[in-house]
Amino acid sequence: MTSGVELKRTEEIDHTDLDALSLRLDAYLSHDQIDLIRQAYFLAEKAHRGQFRRNGAPYITHPLAVAGILCGMHMDHQSIMAAMLHDVIEDTHITKADLAKVFGDDVARLVDGVTKLTQVQFGSKAEAKAENFRKMMLAMTQDIRVILVKLADRLHNMRTLDVLAPEKSRRIAEETLEIYAPIANRLGMNELRMEYEDLGFAVLYPMRANLIAKAVKSARGNRKEMLNSIRESLEQRLRGEGLQVRVMGREKHLFSIYTKMREKRKSFSEIMDVYGFRIVTDTVDSCYRALGVIHNLYKPVPGKFKDYIAIPKANGYQSLHTILIGQRGVPIEIQVRTEAMEAMANNGIAAHWLYKSEGFTNTSQSRAREWIKSLLEIQQNAGNSMEFIEHVKIDLFPDEVYVFTPKGRILTLAQGATAVDFAYTVHSDIGNTCVAARIDNRLAPLSLPLQSGQTVEIITAPGARPNPAWLNFVVTSKARANIRHFLKDQQANEAVDLGRRLLERALSSTGSGIALLDPLRLQTVLGELNAVDLDQLLQDIGLGNRLAPLVAHRLTGLSTHEEGSRSGGSPRSSMAIRGTEGMVLTYARCCRPIPGDEIVGHMSSGRGLVVHRDNCRNIAAELRENPDKCLPLSWSERVDREFQVDLRVDLENQRGLLAVLATHITEADANIEAIALHEKDSHQSVVNLSVIVHDRVHLARVLRRMRIIKGVIRVTRVRA
Repeated sequence: MTSGVELKRTEEIDHTDLDALSLRLDAYLSHDQIDLIRQAYFLAEKAHRGQFRRNGAPYITHPLAVAGILCGMHMDHQSIMAAMLHDVIEDTHITKADLAKVFGDDVARLVDGVTKLTQVQFGSKAEAKAENFRKMMLAMTQDIRVILVKLADRLHNMRTLDVLAPEKSRRIAEETLEIYAPIANRLGMNELRMEYEDLGFAVLYPMRANLIAKAVKSARGNRKEMLNSIRESLEQRLRGEGLQVRVMGREKHLFSIYTKMREKRKSFSEIMDVYGFRIVTDTVDSCYRALGVIHNLYKPVPGKFKDYIAIPKANGYQSLHTILIGQRGVPIEIQVRTEAMEAMANNGIAAHWLYKSEGFTNTSQSRAREWIKSLLEIQQNAGNSMEFIEHVKIDLFPDEVYVFTPKGRILTLAQGATAVDFAYTVHSDIGNTCVAARIDNRLAPLSLPLQSGQTVEIITAPGARPNPAWLNFVVTSKARANIRHFLKDQQANEAVDLGRRLLERALSSTGSGIALLDPLRLQTVLGELNAVDLDQLLQDIGLGNRLAPLVAHRLTGLSTHEEGSRSGGSPRSSMAIRGTEGMVLTYARCCRPIPGDEIVGHMSSGRGLVVHRDNCRNIAAELRENPDKCLPLSWSERVDREFQVDLRVDLENQRGLLAVLATHITEADANIEAIALHEKDSHQSVVNLSVIVHDRVHLARVLRRMRIIKGVIRVTRVRA
C-alpha cells in the first residue's frame, strides 16, 4: 500500500466528499438506501485506517471515488456499497462472511467478485493475472454488476497512475488497453472505453499523445468555421422538414486518431479532414426521415451506408451511419440515432440503471447477458485460466459480420468467421457434428470466411466429430473452446487405450497382466504415483508422461533384472499399430515412416507415441541413452490411412519436365502434397516433393513411374 518515498499523510478524514456523494445519490435513491451506503463507507474507512494511497491520501479516498463513478451511472445502492467495500476482503481483516452478516449476501458476493486473488500462489505473473481475470468474469456471470464495479475501480486507478513508478504504470495501462477497454466496448460503454484508451495512450506513448493533442488543438481552430457552417445547414434543413433534432459535432479522441494513423497508414491531416456529426432525434421513424433529408442535402458516398438500427451490433449499439460529400468536396460522417440509442451508445449496459425509472429498454443488457452466458460455456471447456483468457480476448475484438440462418434469424459473428464458427454459434452439438455448409444455397468449404448478408445452412452427420485442422481457421472463442475441449476428451480416451496396450505388453514379460494384478498393490502404486484411478495412470502412460516398463516393475514388485530373468532375456516383442490410433500416435516428420518400413516407437512426454523408421538418425541416440522410452513396433496387417513421403528428384533443365513428372505421379494414384524447385546449376535442378502414398509397395510403384521419365537423373527418398 505504501511507496518507498515518505509522503505527507494525515489520519484525519474529511467527510465532505461523502456528503457531496450523498447529495448526488439523493436524486435517484431512497434515504434508507443512502444510509446503507454511508454505513458501508464508515466500515471501509475504519477497516482501511492506517492505509494510504501512493500520493499520501487516506486509502478510503479510492473506494469513495469509485462509488462516485458508479453514482454517475445511476447504479443501484448495492453496487455503490460494493464499491465502498471492494478492497476490504483483500487488504484488511474483514471476511466475506463478515460482510454478508452486516450487509447481506448480495453485497458480499459483489465484493468477492471484484476482489483480487493475491492470496493464491501461481507459477507466473501471467498465470496469476489470467486466474484473477477468470474469477472476475465468472463472478460477472452470476451478477453483471461485478464487472461495472471493477470497471469503475480500474478507471479511478487509471486516473491516478501518475504517482506510480513508470514501469508499473505502463503495465497497468497495457492491461487496461488489452482487457478492460475491450470489455467496456463489448458492454457498449463507449465513454468509459474512450477514457481508458486516452489515459492508457498517454502512459504508454506520452510523446505521441502530446504531439497529437497539440495537433488536435491547433486543427480545432482551423475547423471551427467549417464545422459551424455544416452544422447550421444540417439543422436548418432538418428543422425545415419538421423534425425535432440535436446536431452535434463529433470529435475523435486521441487514441482513435493514433490507431487510424498507424493501421490505415493515414496522415493526421487526412483523418482530421473528415468532419463527423451526430444527429439525435426522438423516434426511430424520425431517424429514417432525417437520413432521407440529409441525403437530399449532400450527396451520399455509395456503399458507405450502414443500418445498425435494424441489425444492432453485438454490444447493443444502434445507429444509422452514412458518409456524405459536402461543400468543396469535404467528407462528412453522419450518425443518426434516437435519444435512447444515444444513451446506450455512451453508457451501454449501464444505461439499464441510468434510465430504468423511465421505462428505458436496453438492448445492450440482453446482448451482454447472451455474451456472459457464452462465457460460462467457454469456462467449462477451457483447460486452464490462460486458455480461458485467450478465448475471451479473441471474443473481445469483434469487427462483425451479420449472417442469416435458413429460417431468417440474424446472427452476429466476428470478422473472418467461417461456417464452423456459425455452427458453434447456433449450438455446440451442431458444431461438433458439422460436415459441410451451404452458403446462399451453394456448397462451400467450411473454412470460407462469411460475408454480411449471406444465408448459411449447416449439414451435420451423427457420427461426425471436430477436426483438429478447424483450429487453424476458426475465429470465435466459442468454436475454439468447444473444439479444443472435444479434442482433449478424444486424446484422453485414446491415451487410456494406448496406455492399456503398453502396460499389458510390459506386464506380459513378467507373466502377468492388468486383470491379474493384486488390487492392494495396485492401490498402493496409484497412491505413490498420485493417480486418482487406473484410467488416469493409463492415460499418463499413453501420453508418454510415465514409462510402461517402470510402472510394470512397481506393480509387480520386480526389479528390471528379475524381469529380464523371467522373460529369459528374450528380445521384446513388437506392438502392432494400425495407423488409426488418432491423437496419441504421431508419425515423425524427420523420417516419414510408412507401412512396410521397419519402425520403432519413442514415448514423448505429452505427445504420446512418436513413430520413427528404425534407421532414423534422430532416434539412434534415444535408443542408446533411453532404451526404456523406445519400443519396437510393427504394422498391423490392415492399415487404413494414407502417409506422406518426402522425395528428392534430380533432373535435367528441360521445359515442361516438371509437368510430366506431376502427371506420372498422378497416374500412379498418388497425390502431391507440396513441391519446390531449386536450380542446382545451369544444367540440373532439384525438385523436393511431398507425396501421399498407402505403403512401401505403392511408393515403389510411384518411384518406378518417375524413374522411367527421360531427363530424370535420380529419385531418392529423403530421411533424417
